[in-house]
Amino acid sequence: MSDRAVTVRRVTRAEYVQEALAGLDRAAGSGVDPALPLYATTFVVVDLETTGGAPDGGGITEIGAVKVRGGEELGVLATLVNPGVPIPPFITVLTGITQAMLLPAPPIEQVLPSFLEFVTDAVLVAHNAPYDVGFLKAACAKHGYAWPNPRVLDTAALARRVLTRDEVPNRKLGTLAAYFRTATQPTHRALDDAKATVDVLHGLIGRLGGHRVDTVGEAIEFARAVTPTQRRKRHLAEGLPKVPGVYIFRAADDRPLYVGTSGDIATRVRSYFTAAEKRARISEMLAAAERVEAVECAHSLEAEVRELRLIAAHAPPYNRRSKYPERQVWLKLTDEAYPRLSIVRDLAPTDSAYLGPFRSRQAAELAAAGFHDAVPLRQCTHRLSRRTTMPACALAELGRCPAPCEHRITPEEYEHRAATPFRTATRDDPGVVVEALLARIEVLSAAQRYEEAAVARGRLVAVLRAAVRMQRLAALTGIAELAAARPAVRGGWELALVRHGRLAGAGVSPPGVHPRPTIAAIRATAETVLPGHGPVPAATAEETERILSWLERPETRLVEATDGWASPVGGAGRFRDLLAKAENGGSHQLSTERS
Repeated sequence: MSDRAVTVRRVTRAEYVQEALAGLDRAAGSGVDPALPLYATTFVVVDLETTGGAPDGGGITEIGAVKVRGGEELGVLATLVNPGVPIPPFITVLTGITQAMLLPAPPIEQVLPSFLEFVTDAVLVAHNAPYDVGFLKAACAKHGYAWPNPRVLDTAALARRVLTRDEVPNRKLGTLAAYFRTATQPTHRALDDAKATVDVLHGLIGRLGGHRVDTVGEAIEFARAVTPTQRRKRHLAEGLPKVPGVYIFRAADDRPLYVGTSGDIATRVRSYFTAAEKRARISEMLAAAERVEAVECAHSLEAEVRELRLIAAHAPPYNRRSKYPERQVWLKLTDEAYPRLSIVRDLAPTDSAYLGPFRSRQAAELAAAGFHDAVPLRQCTHRLSRRTTMPACALAELGRCPAPCEHRITPEEYEHRAATPFRTATRDDPGVVVEALLARIEVLSAAQRYEEAAVARGRLVAVLRAAVRMQRLAALTGIAELAAARPAVRGGWELALVRHGRLAGAGVSPPGVHPRPTIAAIRATAETVLPGHGPVPAATAEETERILSWLERPETRLVEATDGWASPVGGAGRFRDLLAKAENGGSHQLSTERS
């Protein structure tokens, strides 16, 4: 056993849930680096004898464990365990363990501290690991010991991947022991079986080199049920840098199939070739991929932005999000004597009253319906004249339209009652529109017309969500240039230069060096970004939102800005709490928000 003192922590309320092999080492806390070479890894090979049945915290009759590293035996732990229950006769016949042998043995709660110390900082190995690990975890849970959650390697699963049916008819421990000619033959006694498993493990490790499996993490993943495509294409993950950036899976004709981003390109790409990756579309993508291209970036923000731009430029078939930014739409007020709302793809330089961008036409239509509920904007598509009239529609008869078509309202009064509230709601304070929609929701709820109230609530959400988003975007895109810094993980500062809401330059200043010279160098080589019309003149809304999220983190520091970064005092942002309630709650919760 290890001579290093280890504290075994007890927990007051433990639970045990049996897991399959794929979950045994999830979030492993053993401290073993998955990149550690197999020859330098400490393994504890364990075998249990039990009374049979399911793991319930008891039932263990014997524990045998052998600690090895680099082919050398480091320690042995072996003990009988008193299960506190009679031994079934067939177990005695199978193992040779009798009731008399177990009476003087210690109970499992006295054995666990020594065992848990023995497996500290080691990879746990067992033949049919879910069975043995299941009994050990259940015992820890029952007796109040925290399971250390070591990484687990199953020799039975590994043998299924390494050995063919022509070599061994099955993957039983006895069969594998005979195949590898182990020094100790399995006898259904814990220590003998553990020693046999040690030799089987070494034999299997000797076969892994031909599969390009050199580290303990690769061995654990190789033992899992990965697809033949994943196993065949796993070489695509070789040689990639362990830095932030973007990775591109490319087909044989160099066409981008999938674009992703990560703070560690190499680790992320390797995950596509493990059992944890189960998405059908990714499996299809891997089958078509022939190489992986890495684009190194200064930090995570630059990686996220480059990912968005590459997806927008190439529309890779296996990316689902951010593929078609050109499909965004706007809700604008037309330039007429009696303006109306119109959904358009692009904004003209002369457009002055608009809301968006919306991710879909349906979202824009929902917001338009909200404005129609709140203010008397006409809904017809005719181009009305100040001089001639035309017959009114049914909405005028229902009191839902002031009938500008029949000149029942002057252009000046229409502007004041209908158009101005829209202009104000989008650029400054949407309070008038919000108050009108809340009043409508309250009336409908009071009349127990809950379905209609829910529809009105959805329209309120669409209006507020779009107004909050647009004003938040416009606050940043109105700044000609902004420099910001965030502490880097390894020291120094992550730096970003933003121009009109577009990432124009990025870099990292070295630790112990003032960041301003690096900012000056970034500025000298940064992209030129010209001002434009609208809240997102130089980038997609999604890119500007990624930049905003980075800037708004508590650790980010604003270094320089050519203009003030501010939002309207009475703007849409003051309704964030109301928006959250409307998105998550029922209509009856909104009546209290009326002023």
